[in-house]
Amino acid sequence: MRLENTVEVSVPPAAAWDLLMDVPRVIPCMPGAALVEVVDDSSWKARIDIKLGPVSLSFDADVTRELVDADQRRVTLSTVARERRGRGRAQASIESSLEEHDGGTRIVIVTDLSLSGAVAQYGRGMIQDVSGALVTQFADRLQAQLTASPEEANAAVSAPATPVAGLPLAFAALRRAFARTVRRLLRRPPRES
Repeated sequence: MRLENTVEVSVPPAAAWDLLMDVPRVIPCMPGAALVEVVDDSSWKARIDIKLGPVSLSFDADVTRELVDADQRRVTLSTVARERRGRGRAQASIESSLEEHDGGTRIVIVTDLSLSGAVAQYGRGMIQDVSGALVTQFADRLQAQLTASPEEANAAVSAPATPVAGLPLAFAALRRAFARTVRRLLRRPPRES
C-alpha cells in the first residue's frame, strides 16, 4: 500500500536536510519509536510501540538508508519490522524529499508499506488514519528538533507519544467504508425487470 504525507517546517531546506541525514535524531521524532542501536553509518535498530485503543503492537525494526541524493534533497530509508509477539511483519520503503515552501520547507514522505500476519487485518483505511495522526505528531517533534534549544528539542523527543485513539479511528474507517459502498451502489445501473 502506498501512503503519502506532507510535513511543513519553518526552517530553510538546508537545515531540514541536515536533520534528515541524522537518522538517530529523526527516529525518536516518530511517536512510539526509540533508537536501540547504531549499527553503522547507514543502518540502525529501533523499537516501535503503537497503541490503538485496546490494541498494542510492539515492533523490532531494522532501518537502512538505501539512497541519498543531496542535489535533489531526497533520501530513501527501508525498514523491516517484526511484531515482538509474532503477530506479523511490516516492510516499508520511505522516500522523503524536501522543497522550499513559503520561507520554510515542505517534506513529502511517500511510503510503500507491506503488512503480513495479524497486523494486516487492520485495513487500509485504519492504517491511513493512523499514519496521518502519527505524521502530525512527527511534524511537531521534527519542528522542535529544528527550532528549539537543545534542551527543548531533547524534551520534545523524549516526551511520551500521545496514543492514537482507536475508537475515533475505527469510526472514521467505518464512515469511509460506508461512503464507498454508497458510491458503488449509486454507480450501478438499475436492474431491468
